[in-house]
Order: sequence, then structure tokens, then C-alpha cells
Amino acid sequence: MDQELINRLSVITDEEQEILSGRGEIDRTRYTEHSQLIIDSKKMLDQGKLIQIRPHTRFVHFPRHRHNYVEVIYMCQGQTSHIIDGNQVVLKTGEILFLNQNAVQEILPASRSDIAVNFIILPEFFDTTFRMMGEEGNILRNFLVDCLRRDSRYGRYLHFQVADILPVQNLMENMVWTLLNSQPSKRSINQFTMGLLLLQLTHYTDRLNTGTQSFDQQLIFQVLRYIDEHYRCGELRELAQLLGYDVPWLSRMIKGLLGRTYKELLQAKRLNQAAFLLQTTRLPVTDICAAVGYDNTSYFHRIFRACYGMSPKEYRQS
Repeated sequence: MDQELINRLSVITDEEQEILSGRGEIDRTRYTEHSQLIIDSKKMLDQGKLIQIRPHTRFVHFPRHRHNYVEVIYMCQGQTSHIIDGNQVVLKTGEILFLNQNAVQEILPASRSDIAVNFIILPEFFDTTFRMMGEEGNILRNFLVDCLRRDSRYGRYLHFQVADILPVQNLMENMVWTLLNSQPSKRSINQFTMGLLLLQLTHYTDRLNTGTQSFDQQLIFQVLRYIDEHYRCGELRELAQLLGYDVPWLSRMIKGLLGRTYKELLQAKRLNQAAFLLQTTRLPVTDICAAVGYDNTSYFHRIFRACYGMSPKEYRQS
């Protein structure tokens, strides 16, 4: 990260000065007015803001707590240790931690040189981001969105170990800079930057830890990654062979875990990709039909209309 930003984020805050002067614990009134330690967005965000950043509070143990907002922590320098839902997470320089509103977090004391930024984000901030992610029809993105926004079955946090991924680092630094400076239209800039960030991160699910590395979760990632990469001609039989599973068993697992059959997931990906190409290119509909894996144009028109309520041509014009 740029040294000027590091210097600005390293400044001892009033809260940290109180801690260094002898306060042995956090001042709970800075974070909540409730008896339970649920960090309140009204305390963290200026009125009317959907996103804001603050340097992570150092020098003190932060006891078990939850948030009534989405928190993203970016480690600018050094490292911090977190205990989330009983799992220890060491966040190192360049790594990113997403916490949904159900995560229970505890943070061990950080030293002066451990510089992290906390993004305080209301869920509605992600509306633009999620629309961006949906345009390409990436089902894996939708799974990550569910983990982040509302679905805790497969973990309440997303820990991305992406310190060596330059585009991700640039996007994080851009957001920090924009929020620290009086940038015009910074809400829109950061909403689009967050969308680009999550689009980048979906390519690095092999660098992702959610604290629940269960068999079911691993299978979901394998299935969705295969569909995203082979939607044009991918077959369930080939996927089962790659994973070493029996076809009927894998079919039942996919339906049970994702609520849709393999064919339905594949079709959703193909149609979403077709819609994206209709929006962003001038390719003829027949070429788009072939590009997403259909050799029967009339069948493509029929299922496209069933999904979107209009023909491909009408969709492009709208």
C-alpha cells in the first residue's frame, strides 16, 4: 500500500490514546448503547452514509461481538488475529476478511505497526455491486453473495488470502483512498469498485477460507466452478468422472445442496451469459445462441422467453 496512506492510517486515535494511557478495555459506549456487544452502524457511520472506514483499534483485546452491518477488514500492514465462530483467523498483509451480520468475532491485541482498515457497510450498499456480479451470470458469484449477505450454512465469513494478486490490491487501495479523501461521487465510485473487487475474487476461490471446509462446501465449489468454466459443453457425466463420483449420486447431491438440478444450473448460466452478450455486444442472436452452447435456435428462443418474458431481440432493445 502507498506509504502516504499507511502514514495516515497509523496515526494514534483518541481511543487508542486512552488505551495507552491506562484504559484496560474498550469503551463500549463508542460502539453500542445496548447491553449486548453488538456493534451498531449508527455509532460507526455518519448519517446518510452507506459505507465508511476507520482504522482498526490497536493495543487492546476486543471481546466477543457481532455487527448489525457487513464488515470488511483489509490488512494494510502487519497482521491481526481474530477468533470467528470459534475459528482462529490470522489476517496478514494484503488479505481481506468479509464478515456477515451473523458472525461472532473476537480480536486479539494488535501492535503499533499492525495497520488494518475496517469497512463499515450497510447491506443496501451492495445493491449496485450485486447487479454488476449478476450480469455475467456467474453462479459461483451468487453463492459468494449468499454467504456474504444472508446464508450462513457454509460459513459466516470469507477470508481471502490474495496478497499477491495485484488487481485486488489496487482495488482495495483505491477504495481506501477514495473514502479517506473528499472525492466527488465517491459512493458510486466505491460501489462499482466493490463490484470489480468481488468479480476479481471469484477467480480466487482456491484462496478462500470460510471456516467450514466441509465436504458439502468443497463439492459445491467444484460443481459451480466446473459450470462456470464449461457451461458451453459441460456434461454431468464428465463432471462425475473428473470428481470420481457416480453420476446418479452426484445428481442427487447437486439437487439437495443447491436446490436445482445440474441441467437447471447449466441452463441458468447459459441464459445469463446470453443476456450479458445481448447487452454488451452486437453479435447476432444466432451467434450468441451457439456461443452459449445451443445448436437449436428455436429451442434457445423458447427457453429465453420463458426465463425473461421476452425474445432475445426484445431483450436487447429494452
